Amino acid sequence: MTDVDRYDVLVAGGGFAGISAALAAARCGARTVLLEKQCVLGGLATSGLITIYLPLCDGMGTQVSYGIAEELFRLSVKHGFQAKDAGAWLDPDGDREERKRIRFETQFNPVWFSLEAEALLKKEGVTVLYDARVNGAETADGRLKAVDAACEEGRVRIACRAAVDATGSAALYRACGEKTIAYQAGNCVAGWYYGLEKGALKLRILGGAPGLEGTDRNDNPAGARTALVGDCLRDVNRFLHESHDLTLGELTARAGSDPDFEEPALMCTMPQLRMIRRIKGAHVMSESENGCRSEDSVGMVSDWRRRGPRFEVPYGTLCGETGNLFAAGRVVSCDEGMWDILRVIPCCAVTGQAAGTAAALVASGGRPAAKDVQRALHAAGQKLHFDELA
Repeated sequence: MTDVDRYDVLVAGGGFAGISAALAAARCGARTVLLEKQCVLGGLATSGLITIYLPLCDGMGTQVSYGIAEELFRLSVKHGFQAKDAGAWLDPDGDREERKRIRFETQFNPVWFSLEAEALLKKEGVTVLYDARVNGAETADGRLKAVDAACEEGRVRIACRAAVDATGSAALYRACGEKTIAYQAGNCVAGWYYGLEKGALKLRILGGAPGLEGTDRNDNPAGARTALVGDCLRDVNRFLHESHDLTLGELTARAGSDPDFEEPALMCTMPQLRMIRRIKGAHVMSESENGCRSEDSVGMVSDWRRRGPRFEVPYGTLCGETGNLFAAGRVVSCDEGMWDILRVIPCCAVTGQAAGTAAALVASGGRPAAKDVQRALHAAGQKLHFDELA
């Protein structure tokens, strides 16, 4: 096995959680590397075509998610909104009533975002390693020492002082020997794709999902079935094959009957598995915490499914048993109800920024207390408690 290098912080997974974690760690002065199994950044949002940046607001006119979550929102629409103009939110003097009417959300172009995100990470000094996935880990005395990554040359070993698991499947926690919890309900097969219609790209949504202007959706397409967890070769392949069959069936039917149909332009290059595995950490977050103050909050999020609920995310949701490893995005500690809230883009960015900050503090000392992470997050412009909101 080849030893590649040693870093202060290693981030596994290059979706929104991993991007946020790597940015936060690098900005705290940590020498940071990001491992991504795909060949572009963005994870489900780009390779999986879930190009819907769900709300940073509570649906009642108040923004709740700030920091890197807002920064990446602005980056996603740098070249224009693909659908649902949220300009009232991006303007500091935006109309309050308009903000109550429309949520702080959009649909964005996946190609623009993946390229802009890579450029941003490189500008901040992050090393991005594509075509590399977690294959094992070296631990000692309850701490992660190095990560084994599978890549073209076989396996390489990357030493680190701290790490963030933003894989979406808790792959790094599992490699460290920690118990994780699988998504019991299973994921619904989905076959999203972009079509060229009247010369314009249009997102076609096959399978249950939130709708946005500029998209066509079919919540219950013929042949859609409930798939499996997606944490093994058999499950992933069954999910992919059924998803491909679904997309092909839709395309074939539309090609023969829809006068506006032109050609498919882009399809998913990774399975749209929303929830796979998560950790059971120091704090298991639940929907009952709606509106509750958390003294160790590392950021705030809303409920994308309905207006009103908002949550302070406890530091303990990021912390498993391995002392220098932190969870971000779809693997944080919560129950199944809360998982459906925390899995989406703005929540992934909030927990990613917190996890990357914590990992950077570990790299320069011991496991940080919540107050140390909070201090660093505040210094970076993040808001942590409801009483900080306008």
